[in-house]
Amino acid sequence: MPETSMSCNTPWSSRDRAATRSMAAAIAALTLALAGDPALAASGPAELLSAAPAAAPRAVPDGVTRLLPEAVAVGAGTLRFWGLTIYHAYLYAPPDWRPDALGQAPVVLELHYQRAFKGADIARRSIEEMRRAGPLTRDEESAWLSAMERVFPDVRAGDRIAGLWQPGVGARFVLTRADGSVQSLGSIDGGRFAERFFGIWLAPTTPEPALRQALLGNGSGVSRP
Repeated sequence: MPETSMSCNTPWSSRDRAATRSMAAAIAALTLALAGDPALAASGPAELLSAAPAAAPRAVPDGVTRLLPEAVAVGAGTLRFWGLTIYHAYLYAPPDWRPDALGQAPVVLELHYQRAFKGADIARRSIEEMRRAGPLTRDEESAWLSAMERVFPDVRAGDRIAGLWQPGVGARFVLTRADGSVQSLGSIDGGRFAERFFGIWLAPTTPEPALRQALLGNGSGVSRP
């Protein structure tokens, strides 16, 4: 049978190709991670993404206490894609912390992945999302992308990445594998980098305000300290 008899120009095949491209774009949009990232909704079909409160953690994880020994849970949220859970997100801070101190005191954001993501994709996607809050210089993009490619590993379902935001200083990251092993991933210096990176989830400009509110302790299952 000639190949031309399998036409790709029928209405069905066109819709199928469009749907496939849309799905691929949406999946690519969720490869942050520090992705499955909340701000990625703007890059894929927004109706496929949803945020919801998450249950409070039973205890502060070891990976978090390595970064912030006095940490207590502030809030939690879950990102879903077509009803599938992408990750649970948790925010930790010192005991007397309040949301109006965001950007003034250290906090830890931890993502508990429910799907696998490539570290290189996480880094590239992070730059794209950081761009949404305002222009970045070419030097910033190059330096930050290289740093994130160095720091962010491939993750599997059950892995956690915790990041410490040190305002005016930079960020430190810790990986907790599904088997409970904990390892340092390294740090990225620069207060501007840290502000833009954690702003993907926590800045007022995030395209996932419901998740932001849950992380800050408003509308989540975790009580604000």
